[in-house]
Amino acid sequence: MVEGAGEVWRDVRRTPQERADALVAAMTLEEKTSQLVGLWVGADASGGDVAPYQGDMTQHGPTFADVIVDGLGQLTRPFGTAPVDPVLGARSLARSQRAVMAANRFGIPAQVHEECLAGFAAWGATAYPVPLSWGATFDPELVAEMSEQIGVAMRSVGVHQGLAPVLDVVRDYRWGRVEETIGEDPYLIGTVGSAYVRGLESTGLVATLKHFAGYSASRGARNHAPVSAGPREMADVFYPPFETALREGGARSVMNSYAEVDGVPAAADRRLFTELLREEWGFEGVVVADYFAIAFLKTLQRVAATDGEAAGKALSAGIDVELPSVFAYGEPLVAAVRAGQVPEELVDRALRRVLIQKAELGLLDPDWTPEVDAEPDFDTPAHRDVALRIAREAVVLLANEGGVLPLADQARLAVVGPLADDPYAMLGCYSFPAHVGVHHPEAGMGIEIPTVVEALRAAHPGQVTLAKGCDVKAPGRDGFAEAVAAAEAADVALVVVGDQAGLFGRGTSGEGCDAPDLRLPGEQHALVEAVLATGTPVVVLVLSGRPYALGAFTQGAHPAAALVQTFFPGQLGGQAIAEVLTGAVDPSGHLPVGIPRDPGSQPGTYLAPPLGRANGVSNIDPTPLFPFGHGRSYHEAAWGEVACEATEWAVDGEVEVSVTLTNETDEVVRDVVQLYLHDPVAQVTRPDSRLVAYRRVAVEPGTRAVVTFTVHADLASFPGVDGTRVVEPGAVELRVARSSADVHAVVPLTLVGEIRQPGVDRRLVTATHLAVEARAEEVSVG
Repeated sequence: MVEGAGEVWRDVRRTPQERADALVAAMTLEEKTSQLVGLWVGADASGGDVAPYQGDMTQHGPTFADVIVDGLGQLTRPFGTAPVDPVLGARSLARSQRAVMAANRFGIPAQVHEECLAGFAAWGATAYPVPLSWGATFDPELVAEMSEQIGVAMRSVGVHQGLAPVLDVVRDYRWGRVEETIGEDPYLIGTVGSAYVRGLESTGLVATLKHFAGYSASRGARNHAPVSAGPREMADVFYPPFETALREGGARSVMNSYAEVDGVPAAADRRLFTELLREEWGFEGVVVADYFAIAFLKTLQRVAATDGEAAGKALSAGIDVELPSVFAYGEPLVAAVRAGQVPEELVDRALRRVLIQKAELGLLDPDWTPEVDAEPDFDTPAHRDVALRIAREAVVLLANEGGVLPLADQARLAVVGPLADDPYAMLGCYSFPAHVGVHHPEAGMGIEIPTVVEALRAAHPGQVTLAKGCDVKAPGRDGFAEAVAAAEAADVALVVVGDQAGLFGRGTSGEGCDAPDLRLPGEQHALVEAVLATGTPVVVLVLSGRPYALGAFTQGAHPAAALVQTFFPGQLGGQAIAEVLTGAVDPSGHLPVGIPRDPGSQPGTYLAPPLGRANGVSNIDPTPLFPFGHGRSYHEAAWGEVACEATEWAVDGEVEVSVTLTNETDEVVRDVVQLYLHDPVAQVTRPDSRLVAYRRVAVEPGTRAVVTFTVHADLASFPGVDGTRVVEPGAVELRVARSSADVHAVVPLTLVGEIRQPGVDRRLVTATHLAVEARAEEVSVG
């Protein structure tokens, strides 16, 4: 215990700010910088790269004993680096924390962070569907339920911070990290991402928004490639999901992107992290560096000549903590401060933020203990139930023209394809088995993951045969003959194709696994064509991390009878798929990205102005095969009257739009009502339409649901000619729709008043209301 300062910084009656200030005043420069770094124990060149340049960056890393002498800011992934039994891992982490506390003179423990993008990235933890599946559900409440479970599991073993959610907006489907995103629409990403944040933060964990900002706009969709987005695109597309998750979700941490936007790397961008994030938006939390991003300012982006200069640039920009381990913020930063090259005030500014957050987490309290009480369980029945519910809601029925789905009970089924009997087909690259477990096969997967064919054999009473056909990415068609023979002998053939998640080229989807085009990887396209040629009715099931071009399978003498898309649906994905295919569950997912028609039809995002769409000045038609928001069901509600009493919409006011859905079937109908804004004339080019509201509904038989949207004019704002956000008077349309291309009704309106500049407190989310009632003819009035 340090005399003098101890009475203040240990005093829980003082504010976190007062406690932090007392510590800052008492610390040496080395003690200060020690709080600004992480330490990744066990990550070395032999452990398998799960971060970019991990081998190069960790081969000469410092030892645990050396680093903790002056204190330690964060411990990096004690559960997410190698397979660790939850109980033993919790005990080991507690010992490490005791060592950290004993080594530094203030007795301050480290803040512990882990990955949690598709569940807690730890051995034996539930593998939930990936974020692209969250987007396909259009169900923020269910996503919040999932993230709360993830937070409880992480906190049960002593973790304080989760590195999720990813709020990057998809602009090019070839990018390897599409699977980590929620989709291609900022409104969908912001609302679903906010729900994830609320769930995680409700457990006491710190949610970390990433990757701020523009990362997914890399040229040619190559990971880490430069970004050419202008300030208007950044403000209109890439910033809003972060604004929404900060204001609506309450996230307490932000992670920089690896992107260099117009030549400025994010980790050195003061305009982004100080002027915008803190001064304009009022963010008071902690900014953490993506792994090795500060060192990359010197090694990859070459905007710094030394590690000390890189540290100075990052601190000046507003990066508070260097992750995953100590490099630039260690000795190089100390030397740069002592040489007068970096003001110590920048160190103090970052340190104060770090210590305030530690105080808020209870890590500065005198009675804090690293031991956990209960025996942790990372994969409870409740966890698996939520994972299954998300997987069910995320299955998207693209087309069912042949009426082959749901499968007839006694139909002989041939299940063909490289992903038909592969448990890894359910997992994204940030699930523990795919991210880390593949480097430790001796440990097993840690969880049970039924494959598609296993789940179908359990759910389908008819005969089910299996033929692999080919590999996901390796060349070779030796298995085609067996697959064709199986299809010819069946009543229905299910071809299961898609992606293998991996990292840095080891997969076909995932971080560093970018695609040259949108043709199915390897020989899979040819396999589908070979099975289609048999004439047997074919269901094409795509299990992937990105959308692939499926137009070729809808043409010719034998088009596919049905197309089904799901995005890495997690450990219960096989069961969810089988339930949908057999009709036990009605498909209700809607696309968070479009499905391209042709492999080279880029860019694919629906957020395009007129000249970015099909037109008479280019022979290339980028119109998707299936648009953003599309999804079919076996049973559908009748969409009825759309009501809106207004014809004028004040530039600072609200307008109310409602639509009635009536269920005249004998089954529960699940659908997603979507509302799009169309601005026919504006001072800058605008997307033809963009999502401004949605509501997932479940309508019981014999009832009707009235969905009401209350839309504020702030949702019609955009960055104008000079970059200032404006609400511009004039004609607009609100389109009630089943998808971005399937409009049910158009509500013409006129925005009236003087041109208006909404502030940082502008409305970001549309209020929705759902009323369910019996049909009028069934209501007793006697």
